[in-house]
Amino acid sequence: MVKPSGFLNEHLDEKVELLLKDGSTIEGTLIGYDDHMNLVLEDSEEKKKDKHRRIGTIVLRGNNVVTINPA
Repeated sequence: MVKPSGFLNEHLDEKVELLLKDGSTIEGTLIGYDDHMNLVLEDSEEKKKDKHRRIGTIVLRGNNVVTINPA
């Protein structure tokens, strides 16, 4: 099993896809995180059902993230 901090370190400056509690997904480049798994993404895009929205740089609270996958 991979520890979350190890996974995040391996994928810094890479594209990741996040599934959020509300069912939406966000894809962007992971540029930072902290001990609470708050994440900083840049060039991000939100996907909700058939809608896509360009967000840019975003900070996500760790408790809103369900899964993190390499994109």
